[in-house]
Amino acid sequence: MLAGCIDSPMFTDMKNLPDRVWQVNDPAVFEVEVTDTVSFFDFYLNIRTGEEYGFANMYLFIDTRFPDGRGVRDTVECILADRSGRWLGDGSGSVRDNRILFKPRVRFPQTGTYTFELEQGMRTIALDEVHDIGIGIHPSKRK
Repeated sequence: MLAGCIDSPMFTDMKNLPDRVWQVNDPAVFEVEVTDTVSFFDFYLNIRTGEEYGFANMYLFIDTRFPDGRGVRDTVECILADRSGRWLGDGSGSVRDNRILFKPRVRFPQTGTYTFELEQGMRTIALDEVHDIGIGIHPSKRK
């Protein structure tokens, strides 16, 4: 009964990182087929790390390629722990799941295939204890 009250995501996917290490030259790529150019969507970054992850944050470079070939790059800082060092997000055991709002109320200007490429932007070549990285695009309820 509750499932009928929850909007399904337009898109959600996670990429599992081999050996829980995110290499700087190994972006996570997501292709999203868009048919709705009228509705608003909230764009989330989904990050699953182990509690042995060595930083309180994570910088990401996000490249978006539109169906017409144009592109744009964003840089975003994802806060994963508070000032006292307590991990944020949900989780049980030693794994933490963070769902971070990247862009609220996005409207896609074109129909077709969008490509989102997420690249770790930390100052280390191999980022340890990153289990999965993903995106979620959900219908927006924001005004």
